[in-house]
Order: sequence, then structure tokens, then C-alpha cells
Amino acid sequence: MPIMHHNVRYNCRVIFLNGKILLIRPKMLLANYGNNREFRWFSPWNKLRHVEEYFLPRMIQDMTGQDTVPFGDCVLSTKDTCIGSEICAELWNPRSPHVDMGLDGVEIFTNSSASYHELRKADHRVNLVKSATTKSGGIYMFANQKGCDGDRLYYDGCATVAINGDIVAQGRQFSLDDVEVVTAILDLEDVRSYRGEHCHPHVEYEHKPCHRVKVDFSLSDCEDVYLPTHQPIEWQFHTPEEEISLGPACWLWDYLRRSGQAGFLLPLSGGVDSSSTACIVYSMCVLVCQAVRDGNTQVLEDVQRVVNDVSYTPRDPRELCGRIFTTCYMASENSSEGTRNRAKELASQVGSSHMNLNIDMAVKGMLGIFSMVTGKCPQFRANGGSTRENLALQNVQARIRMILAYLFAQLSQWAEGKPGGLLVLGSANVDESLTGYFTKYDCSSADINPIGGISKTDLKSFLQYCVEQFQLTALKSIMAAPPTAELEPLTDGQVSQTDESDMGMTYSELSVIGRLRKISKCGPYSMFCKLIHTWREALSPLQVAAKVKHFFQMYSVNRHKMTTVTPSYHAESYGCDDNRFDLRPFLYNTRWSWQFRAIDNQVSKMEVGNDYHD
Repeated sequence: MPIMHHNVRYNCRVIFLNGKILLIRPKMLLANYGNNREFRWFSPWNKLRHVEEYFLPRMIQDMTGQDTVPFGDCVLSTKDTCIGSEICAELWNPRSPHVDMGLDGVEIFTNSSASYHELRKADHRVNLVKSATTKSGGIYMFANQKGCDGDRLYYDGCATVAINGDIVAQGRQFSLDDVEVVTAILDLEDVRSYRGEHCHPHVEYEHKPCHRVKVDFSLSDCEDVYLPTHQPIEWQFHTPEEEISLGPACWLWDYLRRSGQAGFLLPLSGGVDSSSTACIVYSMCVLVCQAVRDGNTQVLEDVQRVVNDVSYTPRDPRELCGRIFTTCYMASENSSEGTRNRAKELASQVGSSHMNLNIDMAVKGMLGIFSMVTGKCPQFRANGGSTRENLALQNVQARIRMILAYLFAQLSQWAEGKPGGLLVLGSANVDESLTGYFTKYDCSSADINPIGGISKTDLKSFLQYCVEQFQLTALKSIMAAPPTAELEPLTDGQVSQTDESDMGMTYSELSVIGRLRKISKCGPYSMFCKLIHTWREALSPLQVAAKVKHFFQMYSVNRHKMTTVTPSYHAESYGCDDNRFDLRPFLYNTRWSWQFRAIDNQVSKMEVGNDYHD
């Protein structure tokens, strides 16, 4: 909890027992990276091994009967052991407090964390907990928050108990339970035996002893010798496809129940992205039905409130989808029969309430207004128009779809005589956001987007998982079709426009570039220097240079779109969310003159010296 001490705000753990506060432990190492901005609100406690008196507010004094309590870097000493605290990011820091605490005899470490989900991150978290007790022994209890943080993050549980480098108890990573209790029975003598073999702190290290707060309490008793202790287990990790199925689904449910809305509306185009969003909503309904079967009364109350029926009990995910999930295929003269049929078939299999509508009348009305004012009639490139005309005509279609999506989200419940409105779901993936391959204020503009932090490559794997896990066979034809925006005229009734040809690179190439830009902090020249080796089997230095230049031109021209992008579930370490995770300018020099010149010079040297192939 936030606590003011000497008029400075600290992020603290308040540790209490039987109605008495034992200790207030301020956080010493703050998280100020990724999605974390703790320095915005808190100051770190920099006084190592220092303890002060904290004067409790009068209302707390009246309840506990205490005037002051210890405040600072100290530990609890019970009759049978010693307990220390870490807070969240302190476990990730190279100067983690548990190291010195362990060398000073602290046997149990507790960590209250707010660690958010990222694809393929769970093993890193588990390895840190194991490492903390492998080096110097001890018991580590890691507790993590669960649910939507009221923003773009999902805290994914994974409560853990470890001893001497072994995991002995594991909590669930994804569930709809608000609270989960994970317990283990462990023998303190195992810690002492381990340390007697591995640790000799007074011989090998200089350290200042921890201040101990004595507690008249014992965690064990004389009868404990008859209790069996927990044995090591292998941590069961989810696959990335399972993480995509479960994490965003739990986030959506938490958002829906807390928002007070009656469900979701999704513009379903029949492509990979919108189909992935539909599958995540279906997975959410599967989780809700399973939680109700397991006796979770809170989930039952929440779903009854969402559907406005106190007698309702969800049993079938498809039936629940029909109550809270509306999908809409918005056709134009540029839409193919294939995408229409694929959208209809998937909607039928997930059970959503599906609508087909045509936007041509609205498009012609908008263009008619423009023609009436200017006397000009823009044409598609296929009909002789310029690039500017071609893009504008695509944007009109896309933006009208957004307007219609919000119209139906607000009024479709009213039209059926039901209360409430629907949350509009977006379906732009992280790679498209990175390059700006979407129209500003089109169907990517929604209330929330469960796939906005996930790559196209991972989404395709996720859809294959859904075919097998949920028997959604309609996804097979969706995965087989080339990704397309369907905003340009058809050629002989067939789609001629594809996403990858529009972007000038493949989605797999974009994933590599995205990681270099964000994680490796590469600009154009340093990215080129890395990619000439990564892609040496497939592309020449000149081709690599062309890809890098094209990406940075698209990225810089379209970065402004990130200022208005729909709030998305954070799932990827190379996400480009401008609100919180990827704080960068949105006005760049799009020519990149110095960087591109450096690339050209390097290419020339390599071609002359043939360094690349040697």
C-alpha cells in the first residue's frame, strides 16, 4: 500500500498478525521499465539496513492500540525461524535483497508481486524463484496478483513455493478465481542442512546484519514432525498457443464484468486477425462455463448481471456466446464471397449472434458529398486513379465500418428490447501496428483489442490450436486464405490485394524487425548490421538494406497512429503501445538521411570487398 513517511510516498508491504502491525517494509528497488513507472508515484527506500519509527494515523491507533511501528529494511524473527520480504521487482534486480538476507540467516522469503503476463515469460519468473533459493538455500513464497489491472495488463498469478532450488507448489497461471491459496509443508531443517553445506557468509562475505523485529509467535510446533513434507515438482508451462487462448480471455472477462456492459461486438471479416479475436471470446465463454461448473459463485453472479437474468446458469459456451457476443460482416463491392462465407461459418461454430450488412450505400453517400463540393470523383488505382485517390477510397470504407460498428454496439441491444450496450472489439495485430498498416479510425479503433500485442505468426499458430482444442473447423479455410484488407476492386471476382504485398515484407520478417527495434534498441544502421548476418542465406546486403529502409519509412510515417491506437492486451516484449510501454516520438524525420547514407556506404564497401559472402 502507498504510505507517506516524513512526507515522502513509499510503496510498502504492511505485515500484521492477530490485529497488530509488526512491520512496514518500504520497497527499495523500484521498477521503472517496460510497463512500470513506479518513479512517477513513489520514492525508493535507500537506507539499507536502517529502521525508523512510523507514527500510525489516529484511526489505525484506535484499532490496533499501537502508537508507532518499525518502518524500514528489517526482518521478522519468530520463535522458530526468520522471515524476510521482497517486493515484486526486487526479485528481478541484480542486487536482490534476498541475497544478503539469506547470508544473514533469513530462512523464509516472501514476495508480494504485481508481475504481468507476457508470452513466454513464465519460465523466466520461475527460474528467478528457483535461483533465489539455489544459491544460498531457503524457502521462497512468491505471490502474484490476478486479473486486469484496469488498463492493458493482465496479472497472471503463478503463485509459487520453492525450497533450496526446487519448486514444491504451483498455482494456476490463468483462472477466473479472484483468490487462490497455495500451500506447502516444508521442513526448516532442510534449509539449515543445505546452508551448512553451501554457505559460509562470515568467512566469504562482508555484510551488515539485518535489523530483527521479534515476534512472539511460532510457525511450527512439536507435532509437526509427523507431517509429510511436499516433494519437488516439475513446473507445468503453457504453450504460447495456450497462453493466447487463456490470458486475453481472462482479461476480457475481467474487463466485461467490471465495465457494466452487456457483451461484445466484433466486426468479423473472415481473416486471421478478427477470427483470432472471435476465438478468444469463445475461449472466455469456455472458461466462464467451467468456472460455474466448478462452483465459482462470483462468476455466476457476474454472468447473471451481464446477461440481465438472475435465473440464468451458463452451461454451453456456444449458448453463452449467443447471449453476449455479436459479430458483424460488413461487405462492400470489394468483398469476396469467400470471406463472407468464412465469417458466417465461424460465427455459426462459436455461436455468436451474426449479422451481414452492406456498406456500399454509405460509401457512395460520403463520396457523393465530396464530389458535390469539389466537382471531382476519385478513382481506384485499378481504374486509373492516383495513389492518393486509391488510399482515400480505401480509408472511406474502413472508417464507415468503424462508425457502423459503434452504432450497432450502442443500439442492437435496444433494438431487441434489452438493456445495456456492447463493447466494440478491435483486431489489429502488433506487426500491423508497428508499420501502421491500418487506417486511423477504422475497425482497428475499438474499445479494447485482445490481440493488439500478439504477432501474426503466433496468431496463426493459435488458430491451429483452436481447430484442435475447440473443434472450430471453419478456421482451416481462414488460415489457408492469403491475408487481405479487401479494400481495392476485385479482379474477375477474386482478391487481388494482399497484406504482405502492401507492406512490402512478410509477417515473419516484421516479427524479427520488431524485436530488433524494441528489445535490441536498434535504429536503421544497427538493424541493418544485424540483419545482414541473420538473413544472409536468403537476402543480399542490398536487399536487406531495402527492407530496413522500407520498414523505417513506414514506421516513421505512421507512428502518429500509435497515439490513438485502441488499448490492447499487452502480450509481446516488442509491443509498440505509445501510451505506456513504448514511449517514443510520433513525429520523425522520415528521410533518415544520416542513417540511410551509412547503410548505403556499408553496402558499397561490402559489394566491393565481397565481405558478405566471405
